[in-house]
Amino acid sequence: MKLAITMGDPAGIGPEIILKALEKMTGPDTPELIVFGCAGALDEAGRALGLPVPPRITPDEIASHEGHGVVGIDPDIDAPQVGIVSAAAGRFAFRAIEVAVDLALAGAVDGIVTAPLNKEALNLAGHAYSGHTDMLADLTGSADTVMMLAHGNFRVTHLTTHVALEDVPRLLTPERLNRVIDLTHSALKQLGLSVPRIAVAALNPHAGEGGIFGKEDIEISVPVIREWAARGLRIEGPVPGDTVFVKLRSGSYDAVIAMYHDQGHIPVKLLGFRTNPETGAWEALNGVNVTLGLPIIRTSVDHGTAFDIAGQGIASADSMIEAIDYAIALSEAQKRGRSAAWTP
Repeated sequence: MKLAITMGDPAGIGPEIILKALEKMTGPDTPELIVFGCAGALDEAGRALGLPVPPRITPDEIASHEGHGVVGIDPDIDAPQVGIVSAAAGRFAFRAIEVAVDLALAGAVDGIVTAPLNKEALNLAGHAYSGHTDMLADLTGSADTVMMLAHGNFRVTHLTTHVALEDVPRLLTPERLNRVIDLTHSALKQLGLSVPRIAVAALNPHAGEGGIFGKEDIEISVPVIREWAARGLRIEGPVPGDTVFVKLRSGSYDAVIAMYHDQGHIPVKLLGFRTNPETGAWEALNGVNVTLGLPIIRTSVDHGTAFDIAGQGIASADSMIEAIDYAIALSEAQKRGRSAAWTP
């Protein structure tokens, strides 16, 4: 198995966490990891950390290459300054994704795992995307992608993500909810759950309290959920947002569908992120971002570029390793021929 690892913003912690992950992922049962990005930034990180950097290869050599490797993007351009937002770093980040996507679509790699990019740098480079998800959708010609966040068996998909809170109610449509349910169920099947259990979180407090606090849950979510349940899916909801994640953590569900960004992100990061109570420094950054609905497999770390600690050698690679593990599981399931869409 070959996976593409895109560096994201080379001025952030991407080079560091990639090398730390590569160090731990060796042996006959690990995939071959091909890093795409600024080769100079990876070399600098290797010297600072005292870690080996895989050999440089060209895209044409990926098929015959054994072991980890590095595909340098624009190798003649100097690495951007660590911890500084720049258009140059944004260009490196975009090109790495662009090249890796082309190779994934061609079947040269089995999936893509992305390190974090910086949205400001990306836009300074002339690429007007809000992040990886819409960029990948554009590059693959996909519509209606769905974000899944995961930490171990705690999985949350999202009806909406990077939109204003005031726009969420109008985006809760039967069509969109059906799409998210379908892709959530399919992903859980790929991860080895034969009979997945899904909960749909309520949009409003107390699921609207009979319409007193809003009617979207009653008028939109309830009919869709009932239809899926009638077709044999194990699904419940709308479950009030203040209890649904407690039930997910206790094992009552395999995944929850959140209505908006913070509703889904907060519980995952509460479990996966940890700081030192005395210094406030980050001690753990666990969690995976999986993009559902693409023609390729894509997973990612669930944290940002962390410019404030970039270059200091203290960034945790836990999320990168977890993202690689998720990509392996999804790729293996795909090779076994599991269905990518649920049929009753």
